[in-house]
Order: sequence, then C-alpha cells, then structure tokens
Amino acid sequence: MPAIYGRADLHMHTCYSDGRPTVRAVLDHTARHTNLQVLAITDHDTIEGALEAQSLQARYPFDIVLGEEVTSRDGHILALFISRRVPPGLSATETVAIIHEQGGLAIAAHPFLSAGTFGNQHLSRQGVGELIGGLPFDGVEIDNSTPFLRLANYHARRYNRSHGRLAELGNSDAHIIEAIGKSYTRFPGRGMADLRQAIEQRRTRARRTGYGPKELLAYARFWLEPQTAPRREAARAE
Repeated sequence: MPAIYGRADLHMHTCYSDGRPTVRAVLDHTARHTNLQVLAITDHDTIEGALEAQSLQARYPFDIVLGEEVTSRDGHILALFISRRVPPGLSATETVAIIHEQGGLAIAAHPFLSAGTFGNQHLSRQGVGELIGGLPFDGVEIDNSTPFLRLANYHARRYNRSHGRLAELGNSDAHIIEAIGKSYTRFPGRGMADLRQAIEQRRTRARRTGYGPKELLAYARFWLEPQTAPRREAARAE
C-alpha cells in the first residue's frame, strides 16, 4: 500500500437543495479549515451545485467529484463520479443501475436511518436498510457525522461487515460549513482517481472527528431557524 493516505468527504449539501451555504462558501471553508483532498457536493436530486463547484475546480487545491444524493423509493443513494443527473422516485435497483450505466459509483447513504424529518428544516432522510446486502452497491456510509446518528452508524457498520462487505465510507452529510469533514473517508493515495480505485477495491476506512460546543450550537441554530424564503436565494443574499 502507498505510504500516503488521503481524506475525502463525499456527502454534503448546499443552498441548491437543503443546505445553508453557497457552493463557494463550501469550497472556501474546505480550503481554509480542512485537510481534505477530495470532496463531493451531493445535493438532493440535482447536480447544479456540483456543476458549479466543478467549474471552480482550478481555484482550489482539492479534487471535486460530481455527485448527487438521489431520493429513490427505497431510500437515499449517493451517486458519485456521474456525468448527468439521476432522476428521483425510482426503485433502489433502478437507481443503482442508472448510476452504473453512466460509469458512476452507487453508495448507500445512512442506510439504517429511518424516514423522518429534522427540526424546522424538514430535512427528509431515509436509508435503504438491508438492501445493502442484496444490491450491487459500490460502498456504504457507515459513519455519518450528523449529530444523533450514532446508533444508525453502528447498525450500518455491523450489517455491512456480516452481510454486504462493501467499501466503508465516512461522510459528514454537512448542511452547514462547520460540519464539513467531521466524518471522512481515508484512502491510499491522494486524488479522486486513487479514491475511486480504493472504493472499487474496498480499501477505504471511515473516520471521524468530534464536534465542539460551538459547532453543535451552529447545527442546532440551523435546525431550528424558520424557513421564510427559498434557501438558495437567502444564502446568496448573505
């Protein structure tokens, strides 16, 4: 194995879906306050934010993977290394097939998180559950750093190691910039080509760093703030 290991955060949201920050704010914070080598913006059911990020790639010292968090009928699926939007509302089987048809990787996001909403933001989250053991996923998120997901993470790790044995990823699922990189994926190498190979060869490791009081407070404020305007327009006005 190479002696050099990279860090990637492949699940985060911007104002193009239900996240607070603009794309530029995500990229600036990542460059100034993290040591990530790869990131993916994965807004819900759109690649607009990811495309904007890729258009700014030359300004930043990390690789940007084109991604999307797809709302399948069976739960949320991360589509990574894609070239076009994957439509929501299909079965998990159909969603994974479409991702693979365009050369992408399909990752089960927070698979054991039950359907529900968070705070005033009405953030809808649902995982594919035990389908990770039967569908051709390329990886599974076993560490999602959203507060209060420890039990769901435990079930994902335990089930994958006894049934699926997919590549294991750690991701932040950040909706605020303070959360970026709190969970991350370690992989041999540095760039996104190395990362992809590591996922395909199941040589990734999920890691996490803890939240401090100020970061937890920032998340609490985000969850509780009223939605009085479309988030994208509100964020751009800041």
